Amino acid sequence: MSDCTSPFERHLFVCTSGEFCPLLDGNSRDIHQAFKEQVAKAGLKGTVRVNNSGCLDQCGHGPNAVVYPDNVWYSHLTVEDVPVIIQEHLIDGKPVERLRYHPRNPGANKLKRDAGQHRLAGQVDLCRTDWPIIPFRDPDAEGS
Repeated sequence: MSDCTSPFERHLFVCTSGEFCPLLDGNSRDIHQAFKEQVAKAGLKGTVRVNNSGCLDQCGHGPNAVVYPDNVWYSHLTVEDVPVIIQEHLIDGKPVERLRYHPRNPGANKLKRDAGQHRLAGQVDLCRTDWPIIPFRDPDAEGS
């Protein structure tokens, strides 16, 4: 057994790569920044490391984040979810079940896209209990 320790208790990665997590499916860059600021404010700097990550291969379920060594994945994140994850998971040690990502299969789980690169309507998304199905998008709606 080694007596080496890990430099951090937890490592949180936020997907800020590609066009989906940071641009089309939410704003993962702001989520990443909020995690960095709020981890520092909570006094966790030095025990929790927050990093950008490349693609996590779960496109369409994002913005995504993962906490190691806990192997807890979060999906469909918003900036408003950040303080909840910090308090409940990183401070209290209990993953936030309503925000957790539970993919159907191991490995890449990318949702199909339409010609405008929006999530294709009607796909079942079993990630979170509050995202039971990808909503149908009205092509005439503003922002389409």
